[in-house]
Amino acid sequence: MSEDTLTDRLSATGTAAPPRDNGELVFTEPWEATAFGVAIALSDQKSYEWEFFRQRLIHSIAEADGCEAYYESWTKALEASVVDSGLISEDEIRERMESMAIID
Repeated sequence: MSEDTLTDRLSATGTAAPPRDNGELVFTEPWEATAFGVAIALSDQKSYEWEFFRQRLIHSIAEADGCEAYYESWTKALEASVVDSGLISEDEIRERMESMAIID
């Protein structure tokens, strides 16, 4: 008997459910799949519990109030999760983004 993966256990409905088409996850841009994979991998590695991330995702979606794409909320939840869990600081994130010319 095989063990369900985290992606198998993701809610198919509700606020925190990722976009799907015929039951398959949908990513419109490569960065969306990358952000999704990073969040899953960190949970699989026990860097944080899935529920820890999920609660931040729900909060991020609620804050957006329908004004941003799902994976934009996902990345905000991922950032909050890595900072809140102590994996990296906000300053380190900013420094890395500046070094990659993502922000000024």
